[in-house]
Amino acid sequence: MLIASAALLTALVYYAALCALRPFAPCRKCAGLGTIERSGKPRMCPRCHNDKLRLRLGRRAFNAWLRTRQAGTRPTPKGL
Repeated sequence: MLIASAALLTALVYYAALCALRPFAPCRKCAGLGTIERSGKPRMCPRCHNDKLRLRLGRRAFNAWLRTRQAGTRPTPKGL
């Protein structure tokens, strides 16, 4: 049980560091090419819109948490 918990914690720390250092990953639909083939013709990828990259799920969740936290936090007074 201890080994499994340590392995899970290590994987979470690794993914968090990956999301912080490299927030973008290659698009899964087009494999980072920006185009896919439909009916034998190359078309723009509908998922990444030819950007070739996508925001990682962990980074997207972190950004949403930051927006929620900033929206709910009172601004500090300027006189202090």
